[in-house]
Amino acid sequence: MVWPAESVGELGADPVRIAVCGQSAGGGLATTVALPARDRGGPALVFQALGIPELADRLLTESMRTCVDTPVWHRRNVQRGSAFSPVDRTCRRMRRPRGRTDPAGLPPAHVTASQFDPLRDEALPYARRLAQANVSVELHLYPGTCHGATFVATAQVSRWLTADSIGAFRRVL
Repeated sequence: MVWPAESVGELGADPVRIAVCGQSAGGGLATTVALPARDRGGPALVFQALGIPELADRLLTESMRTCVDTPVWHRRNVQRGSAFSPVDRTCRRMRRPRGRTDPAGLPPAHVTASQFDPLRDEALPYARRLAQANVSVELHLYPGTCHGATFVATAQVSRWLTADSIGAFRRVL
């Protein structure tokens, strides 16, 4: 995370408008960037976009127990993919009982979740924790959708999800 902040001139970026963004496991990775950036005093982030983020309590949530045959991503795929997941460190960090694991001081967030997604019940409580810590958070739960709903770019819900995400970036950046 430090390299992009140190290379803003070379990249033609604005040093006061740095954000993190990720979908699914990438949403978990975005939190692994945002938390240490806050804890280490930089680089300063102004926004975090967490799309259907994979965050914590793998296989323990209600949505993980019930989304066993959903399209694209379901409990069985999570079990198969967990050995390769880069977010396990974040999961442990977010559950750690001491230290600065609370989300206070994180940048504003845009969090999305899908109704029929095993990761739904990771995104919803995380957004609630952000709000309880007085972090500005915008949460969107898309009814009737599954993980990867934007794969069908022409579907109305995909257009809404994309427009909502772009709108959030525009408002913040």
